[in-house]
Amino acid sequence: MASLFKDLAKISAYRDRRFPGTQEEFEDALLRSITVYVGNMSFYTTEEQVYELFSRAGEIKKIVMGLDKNSKTPCGFCFIMYYSRDDAEDSVKYISGTILDDRPIRVDFDWGFQEGRQWGRGRSGGQVRDEYRTDYDPGRGGYGKLVQKELEAQRQLVDYGTGSLGAYPPVMPPPHYGRHNGGNHGRGGSYRHGRDYHRKRHREDDHPRPDYPKRTYDRESRRNSDHESRPEKNPRFRESGDSDEEDDDDRKRRT
Repeated sequence: MASLFKDLAKISAYRDRRFPGTQEEFEDALLRSITVYVGNMSFYTTEEQVYELFSRAGEIKKIVMGLDKNSKTPCGFCFIMYYSRDDAEDSVKYISGTILDDRPIRVDFDWGFQEGRQWGRGRSGGQVRDEYRTDYDPGRGGYGKLVQKELEAQRQLVDYGTGSLGAYPPVMPPPHYGRHNGGNHGRGGSYRHGRDYHRKRHREDDHPRPDYPKRTYDRESRRNSDHESRPEKNPRFRESGDSDEEDDDDRKRRT
């Protein structure tokens, strides 16, 4: 028949590897301890909630909440010190396995709290179990720390614009440099014109135009324009505006 209460024949399944002594000394400390260790707590469970539940087993002397050593926030465990051994035994027997903050908690005898044991021992600052956990636990920060790092790395790749997980970042096109290696050629400003544009510009640059003075160029342009627009006279016809004196002079020159 299953039991609703924890069997105290086995002192504790919890083993602190940092205990300064042998296995026999560790078990003896557990038999005399008035401190219990509470595990599998939610990160959001407060000290007031812990006190309300565990004070039903007896008068509490002190509660030490386990904290993330980096963020200094609760990371899912605590130590509770009673005034008597009987109260500590009652908390292990009757409270272990009950629901606190929507999750079953585990209560074991502890060999005694010492300063420094309130900090998480995981590489990320919390408990070691939360480093390698692969399941999603909303009460303990979601996925484990290693899984969170992998998801964050994949999200950054997608945000970078690769479009697929695990792909390499996109390679930017090499800059196209002009003949004088200046201006916007090194910054991609002329890259949008394409290679044909650059080849055309290079051919034009190979045959530069002579630099005429502006006034001389304008005068030559006007002279050529007037010459082309003026109609050629036909000597057989007399145009309006020609004087008789011009006709007499022409006759004399011919005779």
